Amino acid sequence: MAKLLVVGAGFAGAVHARELANAGHQVDVIDKRDHIAGNCFDYVHDCGVRIHRYGPHLFHTSNDRVVGWLSQFTGWLPYEHQVVALLDDGRKVPLPVNLDTINAVFGTRLETADDAMSYLASVALPRSPVISAEDHLYSTIGKELTDLFFRPYTKKMWQLDLSEMDAAVVRRLQIRTDRDPRYFRSDTFQALPTDGYTRAFERILDHDRISVRLTTSFSQDDMAGYDACFNSMPIDEFYEFDLGELPYRSIRFHVSHHLAATAEGLATINYTDAGPYTRETWWHALPGHRVHETSNVLRTIEEPCCYRENSLERYYPIKDRDLMYQSLYERYAARAATDDQMFFIGRCGTYQYLDMHQVINQSLVHVSKWIARS
Repeated sequence: MAKLLVVGAGFAGAVHARELANAGHQVDVIDKRDHIAGNCFDYVHDCGVRIHRYGPHLFHTSNDRVVGWLSQFTGWLPYEHQVVALLDDGRKVPLPVNLDTINAVFGTRLETADDAMSYLASVALPRSPVISAEDHLYSTIGKELTDLFFRPYTKKMWQLDLSEMDAAVVRRLQIRTDRDPRYFRSDTFQALPTDGYTRAFERILDHDRISVRLTTSFSQDDMAGYDACFNSMPIDEFYEFDLGELPYRSIRFHVSHHLAATAEGLATINYTDAGPYTRETWWHALPGHRVHETSNVLRTIEEPCCYRENSLERYYPIKDRDLMYQSLYERYAARAATDDQMFFIGRCGTYQYLDMHQVINQSLVHVSKWIARS
């Protein structure tokens, strides 16, 4: 039996901790925050609505292994997410861009997917090679849709123009030619935890061989007495930034109360303007989130910023067109690979933008390999 340290009680840390404990190891989990569940942390507000402190976390995947693993610790409420974009004239149109969005923006009367494909082909501005996000979008949907839905959003989200962003950032965004409004339509499983994410994490970490200490930051001195560490802290911070700093974008969350009778019925509305905010979330519109009936509901508006302007809260690694930051991360990762006791995990440890299901899968793969070797 090994004595192991896990840094971070989000999905990466919790999955590692549970699997290591199941394999017979003693695991201590530490987290600098005052709660478990990482960025998935949720709670029931006094007005009776469940709120995600760090923005909406909507579980979606086609990975049966991930669903099976997480289903040990939670039931599910089926939910297929939809998003609308708010235009300058007050209209709300489907996002991702689909046939109805195209008709609304261009005043066309397209009826079929073939009509939409032909129209997009007529407005596309093909570029070669495709390197930047602008290259990809101009080649796919043309200038007007790009400048309306993606350029202002990208600028305030990343503080980079589309021409400065890696094309991979926007390739994950689907462009539709039918009327399907579902945001994650390609994923076969879409749901929310019955009792919220925090309760699921409590169950994951409820094991005789797991101990949890909160409001505890990692220190190099913590390694004394441990056989290995699985660390989700920022890899550049661990090495005291001696090769340079890996930049992140962060989010300020502005929460406000509203009368239930006047609230929006859709959960998420994206802003297309050049203002500082990117989207709003109405929590009561998510299944299972109106826990107690009151006259008030909650809305969260998101304002992107540099992580240094937000108490060093790191949310999104920045992927620039020239992959300069990715190259810097790879130098840190190469150094970490020479240490057989320290393993970096999760978004900040691996400098990746990862959805929840990807973190869980990555963690299951990594920890199973470690257990097999140990």
